[in-house]
Amino acid sequence: MNTVIAFILMFGLLVFVHELGHLIFAKRAGMLAREFAIGFGPKIFSFTKNETLYTIRLIPAGGYVRVAGEDPEIIELKPGHHIGVEFNDDGKVKNIIVNNKSKHPNARVIEVERVDLDHALRIEGYDLDDHEELLSFEVDPKAFFIMDERETQIAPYDRQFASKSVGQRAMQLFAGPMMNFLLAIVIFLILGVIQGVPAEQALIGNVVPDSPAEEAGMMNGDEVIQIDGQSVSTWEEFTMIVREKPNEEINMHVQRGDVQEQVTVIPKEVVDPAGETVGQIGVELGFEKSFVKTFQYGFVQTYDTTKAILTNLFMLITGQYSIDMLSGPVGIYDFTDQVVQTGFNSFLMWTAMLSINLGIVNLVPLPALDGGRLLFVGLEAVRGKPIDPQKEGIVHFIGFALLMLLMIVVTWNDIQRLFL
Repeated sequence: MNTVIAFILMFGLLVFVHELGHLIFAKRAGMLAREFAIGFGPKIFSFTKNETLYTIRLIPAGGYVRVAGEDPEIIELKPGHHIGVEFNDDGKVKNIIVNNKSKHPNARVIEVERVDLDHALRIEGYDLDDHEELLSFEVDPKAFFIMDERETQIAPYDRQFASKSVGQRAMQLFAGPMMNFLLAIVIFLILGVIQGVPAEQALIGNVVPDSPAEEAGMMNGDEVIQIDGQSVSTWEEFTMIVREKPNEEINMHVQRGDVQEQVTVIPKEVVDPAGETVGQIGVELGFEKSFVKTFQYGFVQTYDTTKAILTNLFMLITGQYSIDMLSGPVGIYDFTDQVVQTGFNSFLMWTAMLSINLGIVNLVPLPALDGGRLLFVGLEAVRGKPIDPQKEGIVHFIGFALLMLLMIVVTWNDIQRLFL
């Protein structure tokens, strides 16, 4: 149960922060954000505030912000349609009743002759009781369609995604991944405050019981300063020397408080994940408290993790990694289960890494992802005119279908690894 709760909280946080970035910059640009959704499928919970419908949906496979103009408008009025119109105190149309007009006895029913809800914001038509005079009605910019007794706010062109500048649209698309990187920085900062930051020097934080280090008399808080006459100033130097000397006796000088101690230890021979035989003495890196280093840690750790993920992604693209090494929701859940068992700090670290991974993946220039849509905005900037929306829509649809296929393949691989 702890894993289920942890996974839901982690997933919800990553998606919420990502979509919040899209929402904030959509609203800053004056776009009409119709919906902010966590998950897909049927609604579990919803409320409306400041023009936006906020929903939590059943299937935990992502989320979205639905901005007016990104997709074709749901309701389209054409000449010959019979609609009801209701007015506000300024005499402008505030409600356009598409059906069930009998439920709105105060609405004026007209037959549409011409309509422009993008620029002119005007409806022209004939009263059903008097076809002699063509009537013209000004529409409020925040008027609503009412269909099946559900309200949908109209989207004048200046509230649509396409009406905004290239810079505003690019920022709205980039904001989601950007927020994931910012979340990672914040999480690493929190980790730095809670546990301290990894020491730069070879500081022993923990000696593993029954290890060569314990048998040699090493203690928590020891700082290794010399090995076999060679000065050691960083943890990386220390571990590199130990790795190269399996089953070999090494002499260490350690700083223990105000005095130096000499210890002799024989690293045991182990095989690392890469299949290489290395030496290991059974110690863990120590942590230290420092306000400046804690602040730096958030940014440095985010940079290092980003660099590592990009390296792995490059190796996947170039065929050095197999697609079988990818993990989907099932694999992520399984690893989350393992991480939860190791403690809260490890869970925070895992969440930060996933947040960076989500940011990077969404920036990959593939259709249906933020990166793919940014690519189209970039092409528009170069060409000086937008790509045909229908053609772009087809590309994104095909891309989304392929991504869903990839998700199915990755999930099947996860199931095979775990259960078959």
